[in-house]
Amino acid sequence: MRLATIRYNDMEQAGIVTAGGVFPVAALNAAKGTAWATDLLDMIRARQVPGLTAWYNAGGKEELERLPGCVPAAEVVYGPLYRNPRRIFGIGLNYVDHAGDIGSAAPTGFPGSFFKQADTLVGPDDEILLPMLKEAQKTTAEAELGIIMGRDCRDVPEADWESAIVGYTTILDMTEESILKGNDFVQGNPRYLTIVKNFPTFFSFGPELVTPDEVPDVLKLEVQSVHNGKVHARNTVSNMTHQPARLVSLHSSIQGWYAGDVLSTGTPRAFELQDGDIAECRIYGPSNFEMRPLLNPVVDLKLHPKSNK
Repeated sequence: MRLATIRYNDMEQAGIVTAGGVFPVAALNAAKGTAWATDLLDMIRARQVPGLTAWYNAGGKEELERLPGCVPAAEVVYGPLYRNPRRIFGIGLNYVDHAGDIGSAAPTGFPGSFFKQADTLVGPDDEILLPMLKEAQKTTAEAELGIIMGRDCRDVPEADWESAIVGYTTILDMTEESILKGNDFVQGNPRYLTIVKNFPTFFSFGPELVTPDEVPDVLKLEVQSVHNGKVHARNTVSNMTHQPARLVSLHSSIQGWYAGDVLSTGTPRAFELQDGDIAECRIYGPSNFEMRPLLNPVVDLKLHPKSNK
């Protein structure tokens, strides 16, 4: 099953992706007398997604085609999957190729990691804003596989890591590299990660949450960084230095996880952004599997200061 948040009837609300569009959960509740949460983060925190998935796979998919209330694909406007997750947790330099881009070695013992604030978050088609700050001269975008945590948990064994998650999504994570690689040091200074990762609009995710039953082997997914429609870099999850099972398990034994936390697993390679660009994340898998691409236009606030909202 695939879930999304759409902007409809002057609000952002959760919906189920169908062949013809997106079926709002509120419309499903109205048609069937059910009481599913209509906000996706609330649904995740209430641990309702597995139950809704079971219904969907047991005939609900076909039932949705007959019920009234679907928003046609041509009218769908996607928002971010949800707002205000308790934590956004990023993994840096998780592919060797990307580590080489900034003159570093890929971390092996423990993954490189950082937190992002929820107010960096935007959704599909929202503008990525290149900062006004004069020192910010090179912003890059990184396409990544996102993992959405499905429950509060600690000390999750690697063999049981999928029990802790609720789904996958596409992510674009931005970095202000000119500050990270400033003149006062040779290589990237990790002390600056909080600064360079937390400008407004520096984290886009969505448009779809894909439940794990649709992804039989996450290690075979290919993540593509796409710049203005051209594939800049691609790599498969199996080539990560720290694969999803270790990332979920290890960090569950450090900070733990809360339902709705977002884990951004690292990029094949970053690309520099300029005013007017389109940044894109694509994820594909075997047997014609694909996630709906995540695209965001780029606006340079140094050139268009009035875009700063």
